[in-house]
Amino acid sequence: MSTTTTIDLSRPAIPFGREVRVELRKMIDTRGGVWLFALTGIFILLAMGLTLLVLGLNSDSTITAGGFAEVMALPVSILLPVFAILIVSSEWSQRTHLTTFTLQPNRTRVVLAKFVAVSLLALATMVIAIAFGVLGNVLYGVITPNEVVWNVPVSDLAWTVFQQLLFFWMAFALALLLLNTPAAIAVFYVAALILPFMVYPVLLALFDWARDLLPWIQIDYAVMMVREGTTFLGDPIDVGPIDYLRMAVTIVLWIVIPGTLGFLRVRSTEVK
Repeated sequence: MSTTTTIDLSRPAIPFGREVRVELRKMIDTRGGVWLFALTGIFILLAMGLTLLVLGLNSDSTITAGGFAEVMALPVSILLPVFAILIVSSEWSQRTHLTTFTLQPNRTRVVLAKFVAVSLLALATMVIAIAFGVLGNVLYGVITPNEVVWNVPVSDLAWTVFQQLLFFWMAFALALLLLNTPAAIAVFYVAALILPFMVYPVLLALFDWARDLLPWIQIDYAVMMVREGTTFLGDPIDVGPIDYLRMAVTIVLWIVIPGTLGFLRVRSTEVK
């Protein structure tokens, strides 16, 4: 005797908003996520404390609310992009992707939900950085005789948020491409921090070819030239279409290409 099993296809699909909430919980509702947030909070407090100490000891030094917000955004930019890597790579290293793709077989929706969750986290971190910037500016007015300046141009704030999103998107794209946590973290920090702060400045100071080439392959340099209207060495430039093209090339190089290849890899890789 045989029985026939039927599948109920009338059940509504999982709401996309629920998938995004699940991905957000995957990032922060873990022991590693809690510790990473705690370390980031400690670094933010240290950055604010050191900044206030320097300003308090040197009354000639001044800072604005925008300057404080950028200082607070630095610790956030250094540590929290790791979440954008873990949300992708940890699924494959811990094999939880078996459960994820069983509950939601549409891998495109899974990747899109992860991308939206990463973007929301990046925006939330900027809100936190701005809040600490406001607090630091208030304390600056208390401990120094200088006038508190609340000039935060909308354009500067928008550029800061945009750069923060680029950091997170770059980490996310590398994680999609590599599907390996140590490799993605290593490549991200080498490309986003070690080379721009330790290697490229030496090359820019010594070689003319580096001044022409590096802004085409380094996101920070390309964005800075458009945002500030200066080169890395502080030389003023007239921002034109070529500068926006240069920024677009770096975004394609570090986000679009690895993200697209990684997306195709996730869609085609056998789950096992």
